Amino acid sequence: MTDLEAFRSEAAQWLDENAPKSLGGRGMQMMAEGAADQEPSDVRSDRTKWLEVMAKKGWTAPTWPTEYGGGGLTPQQNRVLQQEMAKRKLPPPLMGMGLSMIGPTLLVHGNEEQKQKYLPKIVTGEHRWCQGFSEPNAGSDLASLACGAKLDEKGENYIVNGQKIWTSGAQAANRMFLLVRTDDSSKHNGITFCLADMKQPGIEIRPIRLISGNSPFCETFLTDAVVPVDDVVGPVNGGWTVAKTLLGFERSGMGGTGASPGRRGSPAAGGNRMIELAKASAGEVDGKVADGALRDEMSKLMIDQMALSLTTQRSAATAKAKGGPGPETSIFKMATSELGHRRDELMLKLRGTGSLYWEGEGAPAEDVALTRGWLSAKATTIYGGTSEIQRNIVSKRVLRLPQPK
Repeated sequence: MTDLEAFRSEAAQWLDENAPKSLGGRGMQMMAEGAADQEPSDVRSDRTKWLEVMAKKGWTAPTWPTEYGGGGLTPQQNRVLQQEMAKRKLPPPLMGMGLSMIGPTLLVHGNEEQKQKYLPKIVTGEHRWCQGFSEPNAGSDLASLACGAKLDEKGENYIVNGQKIWTSGAQAANRMFLLVRTDDSSKHNGITFCLADMKQPGIEIRPIRLISGNSPFCETFLTDAVVPVDDVVGPVNGGWTVAKTLLGFERSGMGGTGASPGRRGSPAAGGNRMIELAKASAGEVDGKVADGALRDEMSKLMIDQMALSLTTQRSAATAKAKGGPGPETSIFKMATSELGHRRDELMLKLRGTGSLYWEGEGAPAEDVALTRGWLSAKATTIYGGTSEIQRNIVSKRVLRLPQPK
């Protein structure tokens, strides 16, 4: 038995012994918008237990170093762990920007004190993070941001004033990583990356209601908010470099190269469910979906998903060796979001009248989750950098094509 096979056996046994039985079979549908509102109290309680045992094991952040609360797994071991979780249709114990964005960025740019202070609290879910980047007049052109920070007289704290918008999850977060302008004389070289306590006076949050019925995005107003100088990540006025690293991790997560499974789960698991729905919708002949045109459409989608998955796995290994993601993450972010649209539209067609479920007693949890997920996913080609912006980045930094003057 190889070391990887031995790890698979150990991981499978541990999951069978420690995963709450009520969560088995629920998978990613538990993470969809509005799903938690319809869960029985015992399932909500088991969610908490699941997070606790996985955090203790270090498997909420499987590949992070053990000294910061992570699992210390290799990428290959982590892939096995995710496969075993997917086999049991277990939901991830924890998701969010702490795991996918600021945590990996601190591992690259944070000092030892910052790593010891913040990473273990991300692993346990004690710290929930949101992102303070975009502003009303600084979206695609992020470097034009105006939210300003001035050092106080004692030189101990930055005093921050300004506004952020599209602050995902701000209403549930207790920490925020944000970009502030500390020098007006330079556009890119006057930006500083810092960390803020969301529960302090001077931070006001206003949720923005979306078409999906939820409000994951917010407006955030900062009035004399305080950021200690110890919570500046990287050099003062050097935040643009830190931000580019974080955006690379963000796009890696959207593109499926992150350490934890994304909203859509594995291509194989998603494909199996699609086949089940197709057979129920169009019938089957000799074990195959009866409609040949539908089989063709499904096959093309599943092949594209698998090709993307294999490519992102290769890229993740390269990124780990280099110490961070490269500009190719823009390809993965763009491809994943556009493939996701294709998949959601196909699932909508297969589910027929099931796609009309929204909420209410007797509404099937899977139908509700898929309908809300379909609407939420409309934004994936926009947030994190639009597909148009990603194509510009690929043109400039990956293909190195001549740029217009």
